[in-house]
Amino acid sequence: MNKKKELAKNTMIIFLGKVCTQFISFLLLPLYTSYLITEEYGFVDLVTSYVTLIVPIITMELEMSVFRYLVDCRSDNEEKKHVFSNNFIILFASLALFIVLYLIVCCFWKFDYQYLILFDIVVCTFSGNFLQIARGLGRTVDYAISCIITGVCTILLNILLIVVFKLGAFGMITSMAIANGLGALYLFIRLKMWKYIEFKRKDTKLIKEMYKYSIPLVPNGVSWWIINVSDRTIITAVLGAAANGIYAVSNKFPTILSSLLGIFNLSWSESAALHINSPDRDEFFSDVSNTVTKLFTCLGVGMIAVMPFAFPLFVNHSYDEAFYYIPILVLGAVFNVVICLYSAVYIAKKMTKQVAMTSIIGAIINLVVNLALIHFIGLFAAAISTAVSYFIMMMYRHFDLKKYINITYEKGLVIKTILIFTFAIILYYQRNIWLDILSLVVVIIYSVIMNKTFLVTSYQTVRSKLHGLKAK
Repeated sequence: MNKKKELAKNTMIIFLGKVCTQFISFLLLPLYTSYLITEEYGFVDLVTSYVTLIVPIITMELEMSVFRYLVDCRSDNEEKKHVFSNNFIILFASLALFIVLYLIVCCFWKFDYQYLILFDIVVCTFSGNFLQIARGLGRTVDYAISCIITGVCTILLNILLIVVFKLGAFGMITSMAIANGLGALYLFIRLKMWKYIEFKRKDTKLIKEMYKYSIPLVPNGVSWWIINVSDRTIITAVLGAAANGIYAVSNKFPTILSSLLGIFNLSWSESAALHINSPDRDEFFSDVSNTVTKLFTCLGVGMIAVMPFAFPLFVNHSYDEAFYYIPILVLGAVFNVVICLYSAVYIAKKMTKQVAMTSIIGAIINLVVNLALIHFIGLFAAAISTAVSYFIMMMYRHFDLKKYINITYEKGLVIKTILIFTFAIILYYQRNIWLDILSLVVVIIYSVIMNKTFLVTSYQTVRSKLHGLKAK
């Protein structure tokens, strides 16, 4: 299959599944802001953030290693059993050690919902591992179905536990844990994982190789957590849980962009790994980078232009302050697009140490800027520190990657991007309805012109597919 068609197909399948989980929190935003006070929402957001930190540390990013090794042995059942078995040996041992340490800590430090949070962590560990197994095996459809199950169950359980039974933060955490567990259970049964698990296949050499690949991704993951989540910790400590609730709401909108990127990045990382040694590698990687950068840039600036109209529809008035931080966070999300494009190339070349190093640099910058400014400009410090750290990471990776692969961009793309973002952000802060309409119209025209080739190609592809279905 043509490389770009393969990438587009996988992205679409994953999108159909991931849209159910990645956008659930956004679609449920009116429910959360109506039924949870700012302190409750801030607490749940903090718990969720810490779970995303703890899970990769427990497994030492094992799931990413499993994905990469399964990509190379899809057609070899014996080798698949070998990777599967050692994956589960590591997984069970890591979880057992963590549970013991967690229970010891709980004897000395009491906090709300501590055993429910432990259950959530264990479930998310299995869920993340199983999802990467599905990707590694090329079972993209099953990956998507698992995500749909998780998403639908999250909606139903949130309505039941938060709206009907009024369980607040407890209900929200419980919903996430059960929904992730059901998605993981589907994959375990559908992929018949028990057939591949043979604990007698323990291979110390393979385990060391898998850890050699995955361990450098741990500081990378921690660094990303610091960039994305330490803001919440600092805000809660300095400004309080209510302020964190405000910031969490402002983050929900840029998260749409990050979620779309995450969906694409799942298929992109697979394509990058499969084609990293192809003769036309530079051309392929440059083509994808240009298309994706233009598309996500326009989605970002479009989000800023549409926000004056969308924000009042989704957010309760008690969270109105969140409106002012969105453009800065969107800008950071756009920088993150380029970062992730480059990250997939590093991982495809198995250069995980470089990924970790650049992420650590970004994390340090984020912490320093945030701590230096938060006492002076409040929540703006968190938004600015995130955008600045992303920008520096993007520039560092851009120049560093030139040593290994030649990715080129269209002439004038950077200047056009700077101008359209400046225009949209200036009008955003005017809070004038006529200027908001002007901004939206200009951004739509700009986006259509910039993505004309992509839109025409997509239209023609969909049209040919529909004609093919009618012919059948």
